[in-house]
Amino acid sequence: MRLRSLGVALAAAAALITLPSTHTSAAAAETPLSQGRTATSSSDENAGTPAANAVDGDTGTRWSSAASDTQWLQVDLGSTASITKVVLNWETAYGKDYKVQASQDGSNWTDLKSVTGGDGGLDSLDVSGQGRYVRMYGIHQATQWGYSLWEFQVFGTAGGTAPSCDPANAAKGKQASASSTENAGTPASAAFDGDTGTRWSSQASDPQWVQVDLGSVQSLCKVDLTWEAAYAKEFQIQASTDGQNWTTLKSVTGATGGTASYDVSGSGRYLRVYGTVRGTGYGYSLWEVAVHTGSSGTPPVQGGGDLGPNVIVVDPSTPNLQQKFDQVFAQQESSQFGTGRYQFLLKAGTYNGINAQLGFYTSISGLGLNPDDTQINGDITVDAGWFNGNATQNFWRSAENLAIRPSNGTDRWAVAQAAPFRRIHVQGGLNLAPNGYGWASGGYIADSKIDGTVGPYSQQQWYTRDSSVGGWTNGVWNMTFTGVQGAPATNFDSGPYTTLDTTPVSREKPFLYLDGSTYKVFVPAKRTNARGVSWPANAGTSLPLDQFYVVKPGASAATINAALAQGLNLLFTPGVYHLDQTIDVTRADTVVLGLGLATLVPDNGIDAMHVADVDGVKLAGFLIDAGPVNSDTLLQIGTPGSSADHSANPTTMQDVFVRIGGAGPGLATNSVVVNSNHVIIDHTWLWRADHGSGVGWDTNRADFGLRVNGNDVLATGLFVEHFNKYDVYWSGERGRTIFFQNEKAYDAPNAAAITHDGIVGYAAYKVADTVNVHEAWGLGSYCNFTADPTIVQAHGFQAPVKAGIKMHDLLVISLGGKGQYAHVINDTGSPTSGTDTVPSKVTQFP
Repeated sequence: MRLRSLGVALAAAAALITLPSTHTSAAAAETPLSQGRTATSSSDENAGTPAANAVDGDTGTRWSSAASDTQWLQVDLGSTASITKVVLNWETAYGKDYKVQASQDGSNWTDLKSVTGGDGGLDSLDVSGQGRYVRMYGIHQATQWGYSLWEFQVFGTAGGTAPSCDPANAAKGKQASASSTENAGTPASAAFDGDTGTRWSSQASDPQWVQVDLGSVQSLCKVDLTWEAAYAKEFQIQASTDGQNWTTLKSVTGATGGTASYDVSGSGRYLRVYGTVRGTGYGYSLWEVAVHTGSSGTPPVQGGGDLGPNVIVVDPSTPNLQQKFDQVFAQQESSQFGTGRYQFLLKAGTYNGINAQLGFYTSISGLGLNPDDTQINGDITVDAGWFNGNATQNFWRSAENLAIRPSNGTDRWAVAQAAPFRRIHVQGGLNLAPNGYGWASGGYIADSKIDGTVGPYSQQQWYTRDSSVGGWTNGVWNMTFTGVQGAPATNFDSGPYTTLDTTPVSREKPFLYLDGSTYKVFVPAKRTNARGVSWPANAGTSLPLDQFYVVKPGASAATINAALAQGLNLLFTPGVYHLDQTIDVTRADTVVLGLGLATLVPDNGIDAMHVADVDGVKLAGFLIDAGPVNSDTLLQIGTPGSSADHSANPTTMQDVFVRIGGAGPGLATNSVVVNSNHVIIDHTWLWRADHGSGVGWDTNRADFGLRVNGNDVLATGLFVEHFNKYDVYWSGERGRTIFFQNEKAYDAPNAAAITHDGIVGYAAYKVADTVNVHEAWGLGSYCNFTADPTIVQAHGFQAPVKAGIKMHDLLVISLGGKGQYAHVINDTGSPTSGTDTVPSKVTQFP
């Protein structure tokens, strides 16, 4: 038997749940509210398996239903209770898809939780709601038998009060709109004017709708409808926070018109009646729609608000501005594993004589709609003085959406991984090496225009996308370009360059900006075969900040999930967020945006975030830091077996980073698993720490970095390092990767520890044997086996030899002779040798 801990969902709406594979100990020992209470069911398999057996406290007796879908078991708690947890102890015949629902009267039910893809065992569901009656409503059985429960336990506080519902009509006189009107005398507003002598009526077709804007997000508890003779036979009552994405609160079939009241439970600023089947040959016609609000057990989460204490908003007149930059830099310069998180936001204007030095977990962004709106006559600097001129640990910082005219003609951006440079106009040159040209290991540029020359110098690898450069000089091992005007030509056989004329599919990262005095988030549109920057054309949409839950340090995962269930997006302000529940993103087009490297830490072995198999979710700008109890998967995109086509509106993952160990012990079997199709992974660094605290072969064990199961997934700028097994394991069809940087785990204790299937070492990037079509460009893997320098890894890359598999420009390197590679890919490519740190290359495979 297994116990799962699942995220809290708002009582108002069902959350789509994917059951994690990690389990915790059994729930509270207190007597359930349900034990010994009256239970009923839709059916019983036989006289020996009655409903009462599921609430008798005896795990040797059970209830089982008839062998068909749509079966239920319910318990009467005797009075209204506040419900916090429901535990289902399944027999072999379990529910694959089911709901847990609550009711005040046993007739009108509210979903507390929806479970899909259940696999039996013991399911412990955290819920939030009120009711006298609680039931399991089975939708799809998992076996040829019915549903069978050893025990159905309801926990919470007895004697709760029923939610109050204001008798006043919150919709009266509010702004209304409709899909259509029959004529000028029957406008949408007539259904909300409080006058039963006026009416709205639609054209005579299906579907039609009428909606009202309540002015702010409200808790919704009842809707009264007064139909004219032209009524709806089938319709839905729906709510929305933004007027675009709707949640169904009630589905009605077989209606007969007249006056009817419907109890609902949910939140929204907008409410609409959505008619799908007319009851007559005419359209839909309502004399009046009354909306009642009140307490539904959990108050709605409000969108918008201030950006919290660690967002520093400035303008050109801000006094002591240089001092502000210097103070944060002094704190963050060497704070590699500290908890400080900061975001500088620069209002549009011209800033003179500024040098913004960026340390760890510090981001700087302009607040204009275009980079040139925020002009810095000065510098944004990353250097490596704190580490004796070595830039290989200049992680976790960013610059975005502004223009720089460097004070000496060239700006210095000497970074390593997880340090994106996006949407920047450099009116001069760009130096990617530290002062003194010490070691450097970056890096990523996108949607940027550099008027002068970019000099990587000591940079070992770099990826640049959809940009323009005045020139590019030299490089060390692996410099890859797609859609870059002015990029050097491919010369990988003799040099470091791999260049593609365009990027197949891209969508720039969402960003915060000011429209007048109003904060908005701009969400750029998808581009196909892009070349050059996306601005100033700026195709895309703007979302006002009141459509975002502005998450601040101390916010609970329950509140975050409640905001998502309401239809809000998420804006994480700088901080470290400990999660006791998985964040569940279930709505299409949801934006989850972080500022200042906001950091999510899953506690107690949960997964940090799950994204449903839906269109167009945008994840950007945050770090997931594994907790000390093993998580199965830190970030999961799409449920296992996802099959929907998202080609028109893919989910994107941009500047989302993962860390296991370094800041303390961390454990995760998988860092990122992509199950959905057409996902775009645009710049990520998945890192099992090789230094810091909590580091050791088993102390911060993490078997896999990225696992791709979905089809048609594209990765642009993929950095994955040091995992115990495969860094990347790709089993989806038609996958593509443009630029890959990898180091194998330094701390492999010996060859035996990494030998599998007769092969020494797990490939850094493995294309599964079942895959028929896959293509990749500009891939590098480096070994530095410091624990056992005698290890000879079989190869850096592994792929089936098939006509549809095409791998371009691959290299492996032994760093100073600490271990070697026998081949580059499979049994192809020369071995590395000696201590010269010279790459072994394959320009085309097979």
